[in-house]
Amino acid sequence: MATTKRLVTADELLEMPEITCRYELVRGELRSRPFVGHVQGRIATNVLTSLYTHAKSNGLGEALPVTGFILALRPDHVRAPSVAFVRRARVDAVADVEGFFPGPPDLAVEVVSPDDLYMDVYERIADYLAAGILAVIVVDPSRRVVKVHRSRGNTVELGEGDTLEVNDVVPGWQMAVGEMFE
Repeated sequence: MATTKRLVTADELLEMPEITCRYELVRGELRSRPFVGHVQGRIATNVLTSLYTHAKSNGLGEALPVTGFILALRPDHVRAPSVAFVRRARVDAVADVEGFFPGPPDLAVEVVSPDDLYMDVYERIADYLAAGILAVIVVDPSRRVVKVHRSRGNTVELGEGDTLEVNDVVPGWQMAVGEMFE
């Protein structure tokens, strides 16, 4: 006998209690993601603090931690990067929306956890890029490198001595890669 999975909507995801893990919605299917560990949390905070300070002081938009973004509807697709940036014009266009942000962020930052499978990380990168995100930054604490993905095959790897810049997305923002790991 064939069975079908019940697809979950973004509104239903918002109503679910967060007990032992956090959730994303991948083409209507609920996926759990473990909470991040101390190292990953510190790295995400370092990136968020730098990005938030720059964006706020220059009126560029909003930098947000672990916020759900609706990448697609029917079936609903909600991803929550470690850190995200949304340009001012897009923030102003939706005002203070209750629930998940409608549409992708302009920049997504994913901090890789020891429990993350690389195929899952690459799936998230592909989802972000397909949704129109301009740049996806992947921070790998175990290798102490950062990869900036702009499209499939257009990836730049940076080491601790390099400086991260995404001027076309967040004008003027720079962060030394080594500072992310402090």
